[in-house]
Amino acid sequence: MAKYLGVDGGGSKTALALIDDTGRVLARATAPTSYYFNDGFEVVEKALAQGVTDICAQAGITPADIDAAFFGLPGYGEASGDIAQLDAVPRGVLGHDRYSCNNDMVAGWAGSLAGEDGINVISGTGSMTYGERHGVGHRVGGWGELFGDEGSAYWIATQGLNAFTRMSDGRLPRGPLHGLLKERLQVAGDLDVVSLVIDTWKGNRSKIAALATTVCKAARAGDDQAQRILVEAANELVELIETTRRLVGFTDDEVVPVSYSGGMFSDDAFVELFVTALKNAPAKYDLRRPRLDPAVGAALYAAKHSGHPLSPEAVQQLSDNPTR
Repeated sequence: MAKYLGVDGGGSKTALALIDDTGRVLARATAPTSYYFNDGFEVVEKALAQGVTDICAQAGITPADIDAAFFGLPGYGEASGDIAQLDAVPRGVLGHDRYSCNNDMVAGWAGSLAGEDGINVISGTGSMTYGERHGVGHRVGGWGELFGDEGSAYWIATQGLNAFTRMSDGRLPRGPLHGLLKERLQVAGDLDVVSLVIDTWKGNRSKIAALATTVCKAARAGDDQAQRILVEAANELVELIETTRRLVGFTDDEVVPVSYSGGMFSDDAFVELFVTALKNAPAKYDLRRPRLDPAVGAALYAAKHSGHPLSPEAVQQLSDNPTR
């Protein structure tokens, strides 16, 4: 019975799933972040070694028993000089070459649409889309938090912090967002936000992105600025989808399957805004709830990439029983 390993790296954690060719999830594991831009390649190796060791122990196998693996790594492909080194890391962990690597966006796409043609939009700490049609794949977005990642949790949080500063100054009327952010950050004075975020947090990407939940809370409390930010975020995500649709070759007459992944889609009110924005787009989209999580999607992609894709029955088995 063939076994396939999927790895979904992320800015906060790395998720792993082991499946077999009948569509059973054999084991799952979680390891620390595999985002190497901040702390180097050692972070990737450590996270993968911990995760693979854990998942093999659970399944009672060795890495040699894994027929194929796919590693979705955050930041992969965003520094061309690093690709060869990233590609080499799993070899030391697995002890064999039956694996492939790509950006973690591929894991999100493979999970959400179970490997079918269509587009997946990610709105987590960062944002991007990945779509495939007839074997042609294309990525849009994902340019990082400093000058991109529109519609992501980080983008929403920084827009929220900007609104907070304007409310504090009096450039905007104070809405619920001001008090909620001040309470969340536990600062005595408004200007203390500067030293907290820049000096204490050192501009930490994950800590800032986590403030998006407070923007969502403020929107539910009736804050006009928070609501505006979330509407703009949803529109930015739809623009990513529209661009991807054109680039991978979907025609104007085709109904394009779309799904999603990332923490922002755990907020029901934000999902509603996203659905509305997608309906207002010029093309026809079929929005689908994610069929599989990205780690299982990565395992499914490992099987496909190795030349042994799971049968439709096995994929359905995974969809019906996504957890162990």
